[in-house]
Amino acid sequence: MKKTEDIEKNASTEEKIKEAARRVFTQKGYAATRTRDIAAESGYNLALINYYFRSKEKLFEMIMLEHLQLFVHSVMGIVSDPATSLETKIELLISHYIDMLKGNPDLPIFVLSEVNANPAKLLSRLGFSKMKHEKLAFVQQWKELSAKKKLKYNPLHILLNVLSMTIFPFAASPLLRDRTGMSVAEFNALMEERKKLIPMWIHDMLK
Repeated sequence: MKKTEDIEKNASTEEKIKEAARRVFTQKGYAATRTRDIAAESGYNLALINYYFRSKEKLFEMIMLEHLQLFVHSVMGIVSDPATSLETKIELLISHYIDMLKGNPDLPIFVLSEVNANPAKLLSRLGFSKMKHEKLAFVQQWKELSAKKKLKYNPLHILLNVLSMTIFPFAASPLLRDRTGMSVAEFNALMEERKKLIPMWIHDMLK
């Protein structure tokens, strides 16, 4: 029983440190964050943080990879599924991202503020260094639609529109809520409306 309690305690301590680090990294960025800032935020001392994570760099890399896995891996099943139509994929992507971002509203700022520093290294660690987007079912279906309707767009335009129309409102939510007086609940209700509106807008682009 004692050993089990120690394991649970250690897991809880590690997760609390990581959560504190997420908040500090999101607020300050990697370069401006010091390990002592994380210690102050978490309530644990420097020695304990170094014991669990060895360095600020290791802690940041772990958190960043977890965020990117949440952000990227979670949609691969959707865009690579040959059994669903292009329209269904778009609807699923939009709904999935909005649900995910409602639960992780700081995710866009955290990822976008740091990912450009070394994208090749991060994507390699995630296993995407050799991924060919042309082989995705989403892209193949787009090519078929383009040929049928004689469209001349790069399929990435549609994917970028889906991502920007779902992600940007969350990235801008602090400013938006401050300027409009909107509560978090009201903002989330607005995002729920976008689950229906964005597919309609994308569908109009495909006409």
